[in-house]
Amino acid sequence: MAPSSSSVALTVDDDLGAPESTLAGTTDVVRELQARIRVMQRTTLDTRALPTHPALGELLPGGALAAGGVYAVDNSTTLALGLLQGPSAAGSWCAIVGVPDLGVEAAAGLGLDLERLVLVPHPGEQWLSVVSALIDVVSVVLVKPPPAAQGRVRLGDAAASRLASRLRQREAVLVSLGEWPRTDARLTVTASTWAGIGAGFGHLTARQVTVSSASRAWAGRAKSRRLWLPGPDQRLESVVARDDIAPRLVRHEVAG
Repeated sequence: MAPSSSSVALTVDDDLGAPESTLAGTTDVVRELQARIRVMQRTTLDTRALPTHPALGELLPGGALAAGGVYAVDNSTTLALGLLQGPSAAGSWCAIVGVPDLGVEAAAGLGLDLERLVLVPHPGEQWLSVVSALIDVVSVVLVKPPPAAQGRVRLGDAAASRLASRLRQREAVLVSLGEWPRTDARLTVTASTWAGIGAGFGHLTARQVTVSSASRAWAGRAKSRRLWLPGPDQRLESVVARDDIAPRLVRHEVAG
């Protein structure tokens, strides 16, 4: 691979006999440089990035879904669908595998184009084959990894590596609803409040969430943002002051 137009120079002095505080400081510097190199390598290797909803861009390395990237979302189908919204709205085909209880109306409300959405709710023992085949033909695949109890379809490091190689070849993106080895970023809903309940009655109409994102590209420093997921119009958006809704927020711990 040709050298990058930008580079990082690292000078390592002889630390024999140096105090532990100095060694610790050197280790921190090395880790930070490693993180910077990973980001530059990602920039060099990627040929494109997929359009991403502006409210989620700040939670992703590089501000977008990177071609060939893998992203994990913890315990929130709605947030995972939000990652598909940008590519879908831009005309890309997306697929969802292993999520039989998916609310199609909710997906449409978030802005996904149902005419370009492939659903495989029950892949069964062909899970890996189905995901691999879809990577060849769609831009983004949202998957719910099979449970560990199903030994013959359990995702292991070797299978994940093969899928990662295929993703890079096809310049596709994989979003995992749950655990996945070696992700570009991991998004988690850490707090949730609902709006819509008045004096003990009414309907839940909107939800504010705090989303935390962890990535190796940020050298162990997580980022977080406050989002409407969904907002009053059932869309994903950044939180802004809204006098008509904020007073009616109620704390609710259910993610999804």
